[in-house]
Amino acid sequence: MQRLYDFLRRHPTWVDSFWAVVLFGLAGASVESTSRLQGHHGGYAEALALSAVLCLVVALRRRTAERMLLLTTAVGLAQLVLDVEPTAADFAMLVIVYTVAANGARWASRFALSLGLCAAAVGEIRWPEPHTSALGHVALVVFLTVPFALAWVLGDSLRTRRAYFAQLEERAARLEKEREAQAKVAVAAERARIARELHDVVAHNVSVMVVQADGAAYVLDAAPDQAKNALETISSTGRQALAEMRRLLGVLRTGEHVEGGEYVPQPDVEQIDELIEQCRSSGLPVDFKVEGTPRPLPSGVELTAYRIVQEALTNTRKHGGPNTGASVRLVYFDDGLGLLIEDDGKGAPHELYEEGGFDGQGHGLIGMRERVGMVGGTLDAGPRPGGGFRISALLPLKPAH
Repeated sequence: MQRLYDFLRRHPTWVDSFWAVVLFGLAGASVESTSRLQGHHGGYAEALALSAVLCLVVALRRRTAERMLLLTTAVGLAQLVLDVEPTAADFAMLVIVYTVAANGARWASRFALSLGLCAAAVGEIRWPEPHTSALGHVALVVFLTVPFALAWVLGDSLRTRRAYFAQLEERAARLEKEREAQAKVAVAAERARIARELHDVVAHNVSVMVVQADGAAYVLDAAPDQAKNALETISSTGRQALAEMRRLLGVLRTGEHVEGGEYVPQPDVEQIDELIEQCRSSGLPVDFKVEGTPRPLPSGVELTAYRIVQEALTNTRKHGGPNTGASVRLVYFDDGLGLLIEDDGKGAPHELYEEGGFDGQGHGLIGMRERVGMVGGTLDAGPRPGGGFRISALLPLKPAH
């Protein structure tokens, strides 16, 4: 049955043609019966010819509804002129009114409604029922007009329903495209975030490893113990960098687990102490102070604070020159967290920071400003009077709207 139903849906003209043949058979039978009752065969050929045309209207109604409506109008006028009384084939008028209301142009739909409302009255005037009062004629006209009105209303309702579903489908398709666009934006933002994280991890830890390796090579013969400590620092720093990179790359592995199934938590404010101790062990003296009452902060604020301090100290070590010192201040306000990182080194030209970032690869201050902007904060960076570089940031607890 399902196959038959699918076949009928794919071939609507065949279905209409079948019903047109059935209608023509009924029309022929009604014409023959009328001729016998009246006792003469006048107009028999005309009635069959007009019935055949009306059945053709039923067969082709879905292919060209407007033309079939005009053809039906012509047949109706021919019936009036040739005095051919209505037959079963006139049912095609109801069918074409419904079809045009459902699928035809607007002008055709309005014309079909007008035609249907007038057909019964014109037919009653042309072929009045004998022995019927005036009130009976009116009642008969109303009774015969109702099917035409119902056919038009049913077709117009179907048109409205189709338009509604088409609008729903269009809206669903538009929403799907918007979701895809939003997903692409989210993916791009996530990739940018991961790129910043990787930059911070690699830039900081590799610079520590390079400094320690240079120091180990310099004192290898004179102070083996110091060289050993430097190598241990290189090892631990490398493991830390590897763990953080594994965590970041694990984000990109959908449905996969990082080897060992362990991920390193994202850095927070409490780990700044470890970061500073690592810098001190690598030969960079850092003065660290916390002002205010420490308290839990939003994870985005804590990660941003850690990365800003990490980036600033990394570039102090890279660009500050020998005998450079740094200071880090964390200030807890009622509505946010303040950061102040300063050094007294020679630093790099300020233009370098703005054009390409500390590492010359398009990060540095640009990346810092992006991070701070994501949490609704502000950042100020530039050379200090008398030498060195200063970075200050204010990270609010709630992003600005």
